[in-house]
Amino acid sequence: MASDRQTTRPQADGTAIAAAASPRRRAKPSAGRRLWQSLSERTIVSLITLCGISAIIFVFGIFFFIFREGYPFLVQGFDAHEFFLTKTWDPTAEENKHFGILAMIVGTGCVTLLAMMFAMPFGLGTAVFISEVCGRKTREVLKIMIEMLAAVPSIVWGFIAMMVVGPIIQWATGSPVGLNVLNGGLVVGLMSVPVVVSIAEDAIRAVPDGYREAAEALGATRWQVVYRVIFPAGKSGLLAAVLLGVGRAIGETMAVLMATGNSINIPFDSRPPYFHPLEAIQTLTSTITAELGEAPRVAPLPDGTYPAEAHHYQALFVIGVVLFAITFVINLTADLIVKGVRNKK
Repeated sequence: MASDRQTTRPQADGTAIAAAASPRRRAKPSAGRRLWQSLSERTIVSLITLCGISAIIFVFGIFFFIFREGYPFLVQGFDAHEFFLTKTWDPTAEENKHFGILAMIVGTGCVTLLAMMFAMPFGLGTAVFISEVCGRKTREVLKIMIEMLAAVPSIVWGFIAMMVVGPIIQWATGSPVGLNVLNGGLVVGLMSVPVVVSIAEDAIRAVPDGYREAAEALGATRWQVVYRVIFPAGKSGLLAAVLLGVGRAIGETMAVLMATGNSINIPFDSRPPYFHPLEAIQTLTSTITAELGEAPRVAPLPDGTYPAEAHHYQALFVIGVVLFAITFVINLTADLIVKGVRNKK
């Protein structure tokens, strides 16, 4: 029948199309549905914003807590010259208590410097090998091993420093004690290697393949591609990897406490070789760890002041403020350097 046949109309180019009915328009959402979608979007945006600013809130909260606990010492017993420029630390003396952290600052710097001297070549070399040299299967195995290395607890590294690295140092150098600056630097360097490798590998793999192909087309060897093309192109990420390793080394606690001998000492003198890596030292973090549990927390007097016995506990929190400031300066410097490097590209 005519009603069952599909009608057609001729076109200018000789073709024919079916005179089909136009598709039905999608129904507009109701007012309640639009309101619900708007509220859902606002809720999600608010949650994302809260997550974004939570890091800032947490950082200020930590700083406020540390500063609040150390504030009474800053008001009553703090002497900036003694605190930063003397090495005598004797907060438990009955008379003439001394709060000098110069030796701890120097010890922290020595351990960090030795750790980076060890972690930088090994970390960057491993990152180059994983991303540019080895095959796919070897790469996967090495990445798993590095992740496992990063998962080793700090206390286990401390045992390794005491039972393995210490005796090796004694045998190799003839030192009477194996717990010293060199031991701490080696162990902390090993702990920092996974951080450096992870960030450096990402930076190297982010370099466009076109850079490598262009260098190889010009006859560059693999090593020339690495140090003349990849390193300059990824230097901002490589710098960030090294600075994150520095932050890891400065903040390390338990392994340093067990590896360095925990002795107030400055491993420098005016005679050659000037620096003595086989001497025991004490760092800022190890001091807090070793003494915070034993320092008495004394209640304030009726007039609101604190007795001298309370200064030990409060001074440890001031050391925490110093550590906080050091890490802040390092992170700020890293951010400024990385931004400067990116702006020059």
